Amino acid sequence: MKRLLNTLYITQPDVYLALDGDNIVVMKEKEKLGRYPLHNLEAVVSFGYTGASPALMGYCAERDIFITFLTTSGRFLARVIGQSKGNVVLRKKQYLWSEDEVQSAKIARNFILGKIYNHKWMIERMTREHPLRIDVDRFKEVSQHLSTLITEVRVCEDLEQLRGWEGQAAVRYYKIFGEMILQQTDDFYFHGRSRRPPLDAVNAMLSLAYTLLARDTASALEAVGLDAYVGFLHRDRPGRASLALDMMEELRGIYADKFVLSLINKRLVNKDDFFKKENGAVLMTDDARKTFLAAWQQRKQEKMEHPYLGEKIVWGLVPHVQALLLARYLRNDLDEYPPFLWK
Repeated sequence: MKRLLNTLYITQPDVYLALDGDNIVVMKEKEKLGRYPLHNLEAVVSFGYTGASPALMGYCAERDIFITFLTTSGRFLARVIGQSKGNVVLRKKQYLWSEDEVQSAKIARNFILGKIYNHKWMIERMTREHPLRIDVDRFKEVSQHLSTLITEVRVCEDLEQLRGWEGQAAVRYYKIFGEMILQQTDDFYFHGRSRRPPLDAVNAMLSLAYTLLARDTASALEAVGLDAYVGFLHRDRPGRASLALDMMEELRGIYADKFVLSLINKRLVNKDDFFKKENGAVLMTDDARKTFLAAWQQRKQEKMEHPYLGEKIVWGLVPHVQALLLARYLRNDLDEYPPFLWK
């Protein structure tokens, strides 16, 4: 259980949430695990197949406290809300700003800023930790180019220009991404992104990691009352969670890419975990996918210090914290959306 920005996160599965006076009580069987006053909470987010008493749900609905239920893996299940009053203002602001390209660019540039900054951090860390196994001069050159792009992005107020800077950064980053693979290099190689279908084992894992991250981010946005399908950088398209794709940009490298690299470099996957179809698509075996998902869930439970909040949280809560910060910015509680800048 963790409280962040007036939101209570119930991360322990198989517990029951009950009402006791003006307090929420977390129980497992007959044991009370925690007790929290409801008067200063805005939302409760529960991971796992948790039960909640009708009295608690009614109390929260009347007071505009959202209760969101997610699976243990982070997939959105349902949200208990009362009459449409609190959330409508937040979503109207989101829709209004999404239609304004200048305002959209002010938010989108921070997503891109976080993405490029974190890619630069990964590159710099490789030069410090593995100087004898990589081309340090080549890595430093890419890092310097990313620094230049960061300067441009900070002041950009045009969406098309932002997409151009982001595209340049991605090309430079992916050109050296394969050199971050330090083990099993004969079997795992990367010559560029291939999506539909993935044409090598690395791209197969990247695509799965991005899919999982997008799902977790969409769930986090829904949990705070935002519409995951209305974005600022990615424009509206039927069936596409555009805002989730926006917000996950800053987490792609440090969250998903780094995870895939660790699987390869720690030899948690090998060439026998993949097979090629007739159309050239490379896919994971069922057993390998289970290993991948188990490792992903384990990664989400690892603790870290959030660079903006300065609090210890698990990695799995990072999308939820960023969603909370975005909601607060849209409510004018923050002067600017703070991207996730890993240190």
